Amino acid sequence: MHILPYVLVNGYTLDQLSVFDRGFAYGDGLFETLLIHHGEFSLWPQHKARLIHGCLQLAIPCPLEDIENDLQLIGRYLAENNLLSTDHILKIIVSRGVGTRGYKAPRPQRSTRVVALLPSPDYPEANTEGVHVRLCETRLSRNQKLAGLKHLNRLEQVLARMEWDDESIAEGLMMDEFDKLIEGTSSNLFLVTPGKKLVTPHLTYSGVKGVMRQFIVETIAPALGVECIDAEVSLHDLNAADEVFICNSVFGVWPVVSLLGTSLQKSQQENNQQQEDQHKNRHLNGTKHWHKGSITSLIQAQVFSALGKNNHAG
Repeated sequence: MHILPYVLVNGYTLDQLSVFDRGFAYGDGLFETLLIHHGEFSLWPQHKARLIHGCLQLAIPCPLEDIENDLQLIGRYLAENNLLSTDHILKIIVSRGVGTRGYKAPRPQRSTRVVALLPSPDYPEANTEGVHVRLCETRLSRNQKLAGLKHLNRLEQVLARMEWDDESIAEGLMMDEFDKLIEGTSSNLFLVTPGKKLVTPHLTYSGVKGVMRQFIVETIAPALGVECIDAEVSLHDLNAADEVFICNSVFGVWPVVSLLGTSLQKSQQENNQQQEDQHKNRHLNGTKHWHKGSITSLIQAQVFSALGKNNHAG
């Protein structure tokens, strides 16, 4: 009988941390979540680069060599327990380590690392053809110093995810305090414009620069000859989009087919502009629908190929 999760704490098989660890006490750290497919750590070079960058930004010693040794142990565990034929999730956490009370960083710093092997989520296969999303009331705050980082402070996402229990809604879209769309609670957002351009919200002030987002922007879109830009994205832009999809490094790409349980209401800042064509855009107050379009389909196929999947997000 094989037991999951299988957890390594600083290289040892443990599932406990010190109560004085700063990751637990203050959210002082970073994490990565990646797919393991047939024993392969999908997009590991990109995850590794983001982890190194995040540790540098937060001035946390990055135990990269130790983590890569832990990955070898995970690989052996998978092989020895005949787990190579199924997908799994790997979660890597790096904190600033154990300290005393107070915010001042300990000296010297000895980072804590956690590497956890977890079962893969059992997502409905139908999600690859389209998902329903909602608009969250919880807003993302702006902090340019933390923007883009996958740090351990996730209370905004936790509060946003608590807003719904309807299992038919796969994700919630989050805006910042200036009514700009940023991301999903656990995904990045892309729009396809009527001009067939790919647009993703810029993450200068808030949000997480997801590994899959980066892979689509830097590798897949150029390979397909699709122009891709990051820009401010409003509810008006979302309404005008021909196609919408969300992505992360676990499920890949899910087309968005409808916005449920809310409405694409006019934001305060856009009110003057949209009052002029209120009649034209009166459908903004109802459920919005999209179809899985050609560009989303092409990108999804390329993503699943890169992840070693056969058009399956589970």
